Amino acid sequence: MGTTATLSGNIDIPAGIAATLVNPAAYADHRIHDSYRWLRANNPLGIARPEKFDPFWVVTKHAHIQAVSRQNELFHNADRPTTLTNQAVEERVRKITGGPNLVRSLVQMDAPDHPKYRALTQGWFMPANLGKFEARVSEIARATVQRMLDKSGACDFVEDVALGYPLHVIMEILGVPEKDEPRMLKLTQELFGPQDPDTARIREQLTAEQFSVMMQSVVADFGAYFRGITEDRRRNPRDDLATVIANAKIGGDYMPDHDATSYYMIVATAGHDTTSSSTAGAVWALAEDPAQFEKVKANPELIPGLVDEAIRWMTPVKHFMRSATADTELGGRKIAKGDWLMLCYASGNRDEDVFDEPYKFRCDRKPNRHVAFGYGAHLCLGQYLAKLEMRILFEELLPRLKSIALDGEVRMTQAYFVNGPKKLPIRFEVN
Repeated sequence: MGTTATLSGNIDIPAGIAATLVNPAAYADHRIHDSYRWLRANNPLGIARPEKFDPFWVVTKHAHIQAVSRQNELFHNADRPTTLTNQAVEERVRKITGGPNLVRSLVQMDAPDHPKYRALTQGWFMPANLGKFEARVSEIARATVQRMLDKSGACDFVEDVALGYPLHVIMEILGVPEKDEPRMLKLTQELFGPQDPDTARIREQLTAEQFSVMMQSVVADFGAYFRGITEDRRRNPRDDLATVIANAKIGGDYMPDHDATSYYMIVATAGHDTTSSSTAGAVWALAEDPAQFEKVKANPELIPGLVDEAIRWMTPVKHFMRSATADTELGGRKIAKGDWLMLCYASGNRDEDVFDEPYKFRCDRKPNRHVAFGYGAHLCLGQYLAKLEMRILFEELLPRLKSIALDGEVRMTQAYFVNGPKKLPIRFEVN
């Protein structure tokens, strides 16, 4: 890690907090928020040196996250792993791919590739185009809500609603047949939850080599599936996103296979998993706070605010990594060329300097300048779709409910990259 290793010790964050940042279980039981709070107050831009990982800067303040995110030339995505990776796994991935990342989606790209690849599908995800899906999304939402209400007053909201609904929406838009949705869900959970005992492909403790092979096999399964989709859409183009990706040209040629697989993967996984978490987060918050439930139920115009607050509250993508391309300064600290930085979005979204009562869920929060979708050139492509889906679901669900409450222990996934509720037992009364 550049010259920073020689700087005085007070720049380092305590070993216990550094260990929390790389502990998947700490993201499931909320200990991570205690660490974030301490860091914002005491060392908002310090260096973590957890065992088995390269040192990295921990960026916990909203303003610093935005500053890094808007300077894409200075802070790259692709030069080092884009998500937190230990030394042994990174070494193994470099042997497999020749680079630091197993996939090469928009998230792992910098200019000039990133804007070219993003432009291929950006129009699809803009509000003007999404309007044509609204009626169909409403149908899917109504059917989902009815299935929940048929459960006789109790359900696991994650399993019965939050997982399937956004999955079905994005797969229709992408063009994946409904029969293949369970396969896509399983692969997504294996990709984003490799540290969680309930979702990992292999459940026992793995060496770096075994872990890398496991993740490579998940990527290979995605690749094999979407190769078939690509071949079909080149022969039989349709009005779906898969046709756009399959037939997209970069510099006059089709996308390389690995890039195409990565593109499908980011749409097919991020396109529902994060929305599932935020949707469940909203219901969790309303079940715990009857006053918020009554407030939004009595004022349906608060639903868009409920959606934004749920996204801030849950912040499903906990971090992305960046690396400095030159010596620079941030928050009074000298960052060296090659240094690795962890952008802690969930910390930025609890920043006391930006959010009044950051630890309270408020569906009428205004303004709500959260960074859950990132910021700058890498701002989440699917943000408008996520908000549309969530808004429509709550417009369908809330008028039908008289009350909602927790009905057992809520459990979160154990993962330090993307996490959210995996069990949300609720009981409810229907109007």
